[in-house]
Amino acid sequence: MLYVLSFFHAVIQERKKFGKIGWNVSYDFNMSDYSISYQLISMYLNKAIESGDEELPWETLRYLIGEAMYGGRVTDDNDRRSMMCYLEEYMGPFIFDTNQKFFFSQVGDNYVVPYEDSMELTLESIDSLSLFTQPGVFGLHSNAEITYYTNAAKDLWNNIMMM
Repeated sequence: MLYVLSFFHAVIQERKKFGKIGWNVSYDFNMSDYSISYQLISMYLNKAIESGDEELPWETLRYLIGEAMYGGRVTDDNDRRSMMCYLEEYMGPFIFDTNQKFFFSQVGDNYVVPYEDSMELTLESIDSLSLFTQPGVFGLHSNAEITYYTNAAKDLWNNIMMM
């Protein structure tokens, strides 16, 4: 679940680099959102273990993380809808299904939850992921990358000219 939360946080952070294509409004998602969401998941997992529940309250977790923790910053309805869609796709009992592998995305690398036997192997599988991600991983069209690189080049050129 920690990996899922981390992947979710990374995706919503990375969408910011695409400007208006990524989010309609620029949001300041930060580590406090991540940290409080982590504590919330930990609390629900501990509660489930103590009470012997086999099922987590997925709907409640998605609501609290998406609408309260991260969603408190989101002002645009379409952005909120996109963010909640990520949580619907990422958080659920299917991430623990051993019969069918769960993919966050199959664009470029196969982004999966690593089910390794040790922390070292898990870190190796994370390190093996590509540093450069395609826009499809974020649910965006490949033209979003063209726009990002065009804007980055313009910003670089403008900064050089100002110097």
